[in-house]
Amino acid sequence: MGRESGEIWTDPGIFAADDPKSDRLPGRGRRWSVSLELMEKSIETRAVRTLVISPNWIGDAVMAQPLLRALKDANPQRRIDVLAPAWVAPVWRAAAEVSEVLETPFKHGKLQWAERRAYARVLRERGYDEAYILPNTLKFALIPWLAKIPKRVGYKGEMRYGLINVMHHDDRKSKRPMLPFYAALAGPVSTTAPQNVPYPELTISDADKVAALGRVGIAPGATIVAFAPGAEFGPAKRWPSGYFAGLARLLQQARPDITIVLMGSAKDAEVCDEIVAAAPGVRSLAGVTSLADALAIIGSAAALVTNDSGLMHIAAALKRPVVALYGPTDPRHTPPLSELAKILWLHLECAPCQQRVCPLGHQACMQKLTVDLVWTPLRAMLPARPAAL
Repeated sequence: MGRESGEIWTDPGIFAADDPKSDRLPGRGRRWSVSLELMEKSIETRAVRTLVISPNWIGDAVMAQPLLRALKDANPQRRIDVLAPAWVAPVWRAAAEVSEVLETPFKHGKLQWAERRAYARVLRERGYDEAYILPNTLKFALIPWLAKIPKRVGYKGEMRYGLINVMHHDDRKSKRPMLPFYAALAGPVSTTAPQNVPYPELTISDADKVAALGRVGIAPGATIVAFAPGAEFGPAKRWPSGYFAGLARLLQQARPDITIVLMGSAKDAEVCDEIVAAAPGVRSLAGVTSLADALAIIGSAAALVTNDSGLMHIAAALKRPVVALYGPTDPRHTPPLSELAKILWLHLECAPCQQRVCPLGHQACMQKLTVDLVWTPLRAMLPARPAAL
């Protein structure tokens, strides 16, 4: 039933262009192709300023980090800045390849044409040579085009011809793993899916960990197990709160020395309160910590038990042991990429449905994932009990 995260399903043809002539840029002649080739050769041999426009989801941002590593490996002199929403920015501040994180001033889902034009003028002054546009929307492709950044790399997305001048294509008939989907942008157009893409890797300093723990009253050196019971996608992805509470009680009985904390945003506070009520002694930090502090606390944890969520991907990238609980979503598409992760997925006949709310009303894919099934891998991840206990 469970699958190790090292078993990543990939389709070698997943990134093949749907047009055999797709290496010729739409709307451009051979002269433009030659100019772009010369510019790319120049970029490979000199210091270059690169702007990466981040995905809007935490998990997708984590999955995109190996793209930046590939760009940096290709040209160690490359300076990489990332433009990201405020709620994603802390992820990029934990990525070693990033020189500066710029927080987007735009409202989610709004075009804000005048604001984008004004911000593009600011970016133009920074002198970027190239931009990698990771969201597939038209809105984000406008920014580097308005900023007159010469090389603009991305997928076709919302018919972004002209705005993207190094256009990649994905195969919509196949399920695309997000890791090679983003990493492919570092290579030439029309490439097959890159193989052996390294797993995402984030780093948090010891000083930041100590400071974050201090802000929530946890002593440095405490043994922490974190639960992430929320899921931004919808309730269908959530393991029942009563199951999290049952797991907490098992953990408290077996290891009273361990501090159990619940991680999440303010949206997860209600479900976290339910767990605390059923398992006294558990601490809810939902809505209490910033994402930056959440990264530091998870980076200090002995293990994380989590639904399919952004925090799951963060823990994997921080090289923390993870028990990942899947139901309506597919772990072959966005698994926690770490040798320390254990994926639990029943893969029922009705799954993956990819629905926010169970269309059958029973949520069997999560209800049948019992506490004992989760306790077994979690128990194996726990560090040895301190000698004094």
